[in-house]
Amino acid sequence: MIAATEKKDIRKLTLAELKEFFVEQNEKPFRANQVYEWLWKKSAKDFDQMTNVSLELREKLKQHFTINHIRVDTMQRSEDGTIKNAVNLYDGLVVESVLIPTKDRITACVSSQVGCSLDCKFCATARLKRIRNLSADEIYDQVVAIRQQAELFFNRPLTNIVFMGMGEPLLNYTNVLAAIDKITSPEGLNMASKRITLSTVGIAKMIKKMADDNVKFNLAVSLHDALNETRSAIMPINQTNPLEDLAEALTYWYKKTRRKVTYEYVVWKDVNDTPEHANALVKFCKIVPSKVNLIEYNPIDDGQFQQASPQAVAMYQALLAKNGIVARIRKSRGKDIDAACGQLANKT
Repeated sequence: MIAATEKKDIRKLTLAELKEFFVEQNEKPFRANQVYEWLWKKSAKDFDQMTNVSLELREKLKQHFTINHIRVDTMQRSEDGTIKNAVNLYDGLVVESVLIPTKDRITACVSSQVGCSLDCKFCATARLKRIRNLSADEIYDQVVAIRQQAELFFNRPLTNIVFMGMGEPLLNYTNVLAAIDKITSPEGLNMASKRITLSTVGIAKMIKKMADDNVKFNLAVSLHDALNETRSAIMPINQTNPLEDLAEALTYWYKKTRRKVTYEYVVWKDVNDTPEHANALVKFCKIVPSKVNLIEYNPIDDGQFQQASPQAVAMYQALLAKNGIVARIRKSRGKDIDAACGQLANKT
């Protein structure tokens, strides 16, 4: 008998490796296909759920393997319908994920790391130290949990996925891409790549790598300012990945993929609420075809940052529109349960 702590998570095996295990156990290889379907398409959390697999074989699987499935520990519901999940991982750590319902879509906002190492000054998650990367399975499980909630609470399917939760996805590149591969695979959730958006602070070399890897999902960049001095002050990553490097990487991305970039941009009082900053954004937006989401700021505890006036945001939108750049004002959802952009901090 293998000790529980020594058992391998069966979802770490490829289908070929699973078939190899069954052959070693004098079992028919097609059993691997059945088990693989239970693990991914049907998202089984327990071997006993595998009802078309014999009891004897299920016991054998239990002896050799475990399924390190996530567990939604607490669920908070906002008055606007948003649902925030505190997700327990197999080792006791916790991340948060969010279901965001709107009239025409239901979006899963998922985390890619426990904590974050990037120290953006306006983000609650940045105040948590980065403990570890999430595995591909843990990312996948967040999507499955939200898909089930969409059907249970809204009687509607999950339509979109955004990697805008805790952590920087490009610093967990291999696992994030493996998760997206399973999410989009017919053997998994069979979701369209165009329904998935990865949001990054703008790590230039990894944006180029994504382009080289011919990814099919969408790219969003948390920009928040297009002047190096200001951006470096609020986003320390800009000191090693300045706007010039980011612009070069995005040019490479567009040349390879021919897909627009979305810029996420918060306008703060006394930080970037002047025409100088707005004009700098317009100039940056002209480097590659792009659109802008002007995001409502969601305060975190210390009050260091404050939402700019409606007039300042309107000034941005008008200037962008005048230059032919699509800009939408995004109202935040789930603020009353700390589920909005920049607020995920494991308060539960």
